[in-house]
Amino acid sequence: MKQKTVLHNLLLSLGAILCSLLIAAGVMLLVGYDPLEAYSALIEGAFGSKNAFANTLSKSIPLLFTGLAVAFANKGGIFNIGGEGQLYAGAMASTVTALMMQGAPRFLVIFCSFCAGMLAGACVGAIIGAAKIKLQVNEVVVAIMLNYIIQYFTSYIVTYPLKQEGAMTAQTVDIGANYMLTKLIPKTQLTTALLVAVAAAILLFFFFKKTRSGYHIRAVGENKSAAQAAGIPMMTTAILTMGISGALAGLAGTTEVFGKMGRFIDGFSPGFGFTGIAVAVLANNHPMGILLSALLFGILEAGSMKMSYSAGISTSMVNVIQGLVILFVATPNIIRLIKRKKGES
Repeated sequence: MKQKTVLHNLLLSLGAILCSLLIAAGVMLLVGYDPLEAYSALIEGAFGSKNAFANTLSKSIPLLFTGLAVAFANKGGIFNIGGEGQLYAGAMASTVTALMMQGAPRFLVIFCSFCAGMLAGACVGAIIGAAKIKLQVNEVVVAIMLNYIIQYFTSYIVTYPLKQEGAMTAQTVDIGANYMLTKLIPKTQLTTALLVAVAAAILLFFFFKKTRSGYHIRAVGENKSAAQAAGIPMMTTAILTMGISGALAGLAGTTEVFGKMGRFIDGFSPGFGFTGIAVAVLANNHPMGILLSALLFGILEAGSMKMSYSAGISTSMVNVIQGLVILFVATPNIIRLIKRKKGES
């Protein structure tokens, strides 16, 4: 039964991708572009060379973390739309930690910075979980408000007290090349953050399969009333769920600092937290599926620039494709929900 469900979800995702590519091709034809040329350029931009492939994997890393964050929360019946704020909190906390520990051993600085980034993201996530259970406040409302609060707060910090002297943009001083993550391929932005992300996906898979806490979270997500009747502590489970979810999103910000930027830069995220929602939806919240889903979105992001200057097509077409993928994946669930509502009435 489980194998059939996995196969069904896989076919659904593949069908959604194919349909979105076909419709996007139709749009290109209508406005006078050659879709074959566009897709060829996109593939070349994503896989045309070793460095291009490294760039694709690099762009997949933050989406992998935020996708896992959204999926983890969804497993517990909570919609984490606050990944953007959580990753900003993680990025700022890890940067401040590294700047305060200048001169300390490399491993110790990286370890403490990663812990700080995860803790910052976890604290933001835990606030959302506690508000949902204790105050009965919708998690979407709290998460969206926290997104703005944290982004503006970090923007203030990096614009005034921690701004690099003489810099034209709002950014901190460099954390130091010695504290950056090791590059897997020289002269690219692909670092060992990829290994951390893959390890996180594998750990989450076994967490939900083999641990008691994982079972509690899944039970609450599948049937809150039954889980409560069975004695599962709702407050603890909600805080744990959103705490771990926030920690994963915090890692997205931390790895961007230590893998690419080397400092906190105001507005560095193009919307990783929100794109992570699409990544999780396409993978049906399965940790292993998110590896492939994040890679797909990384391919689209990495290949969009090549598609733009080779085929003359706006990079916004990638957003169209992403939106269509989500539309096709979500439509069957929406139809089932409507039918169930009609049956209940």
